[in-house]
Amino acid sequence: MSIGQGSGSGVPGQGSSANAPANVRVVGPVPFAPSPRDRVKSFMRAHGRKLWWLHSAYALGLGVAVVAFAQKGFDHARWLAVSVGAAWLLVVLFFRLFGSGRQQAHLQTAGAKARLRFFAMTYALKNLYQGMLFFLLPFYWKSTTFWAPNSWFVVLLGVCALLSTLDIVFDRVVFRFRALASIFHGVALFGCLNLVVPALFPDTRTLYSLLIAMGITVVGFWTIHVSLAMLRDRRWIMLFFASAAAALGGAYAGRTAIPPVPMYVAKGAVGPIVLPDGRLGMVVHELHPSVIDKLIAITDVVVPGGKGDRLVHVWRHDGDEVHRATETTSRVDGPEGAVRLRSGLTGRQLPQRLVGDWAIDVETQDGQLVGRVSFLVAE
Repeated sequence: MSIGQGSGSGVPGQGSSANAPANVRVVGPVPFAPSPRDRVKSFMRAHGRKLWWLHSAYALGLGVAVVAFAQKGFDHARWLAVSVGAAWLLVVLFFRLFGSGRQQAHLQTAGAKARLRFFAMTYALKNLYQGMLFFLLPFYWKSTTFWAPNSWFVVLLGVCALLSTLDIVFDRVVFRFRALASIFHGVALFGCLNLVVPALFPDTRTLYSLLIAMGITVVGFWTIHVSLAMLRDRRWIMLFFASAAAALGGAYAGRTAIPPVPMYVAKGAVGPIVLPDGRLGMVVHELHPSVIDKLIAITDVVVPGGKGDRLVHVWRHDGDEVHRATETTSRVDGPEGAVRLRSGLTGRQLPQRLVGDWAIDVETQDGQLVGRVSFLVAE
């Protein structure tokens, strides 16, 4: 009985060696020492989200560097074709492997290899999109006439570029759903191809570049959603051609809402006098109607993708067209790499009421706005 009581009182780490048998060594508890791998896992669980946001800031900085690189010239635009092709293949493969919506929920409980494959593919996609979208921004910025109908597209590209740097939003929202990812991909694909076509095929008319870009974008959209087995059904084939026709028709009808990249107005001004060397003797931004007997506008349009369009000067007064001068009658000698247009209003061409907002729009033959020069006539 006394032996049972003695052994019961010997709690490991608390009892003394006098309560233990002679051949048993009693030691104190050894504290748990986590391995380096356990420490990394614990740190990632506690700060993983913060690290993703920190990486997003780093990605944004790289995007700014890409914008600076794009300023070096239009010749690098042809390399966008490689990025477009790689992103296209990865997007199709991504949704074939991981599915859309609830189908991606299994990744939370999937093995390490499946999660690693998921993050590797999204990381590659984000880098491709960041490179493409940030490279596009300066070209579309130059070609955009702000507060005009074509100013929305560069804003859309900017939003997509920003989303491509937000890792958590990109992984858990944009590429969680096939429909949302295909829209994002379509915007990037259309914006890139609209610039790549004149880079690969100089002197291409801007409208043709626009329609080619839209046609390929429709094909890209369908490859994300449709399998080869579905195309065996004639109804899907008919729907594809119907959607392609609708998209091309919409692109043609909405062509004025897309900047005519890579063309842009580098310099433009209005004045009453032209010097013998072709420059304006005076540049005006606001003038009184009593001093107006002649108005002359000069614009220099840079065409890095070649001269594929005929350009037009459209004079507008309070939004109403007053005069239209074609390139045939208004083109004069200008700096190398640019098209200089000069047109004017004199005598009877001037409206009786001169007070108001004036603008000289440089447009392509298809009505796309290249740039604008504005001035005010006030009493």
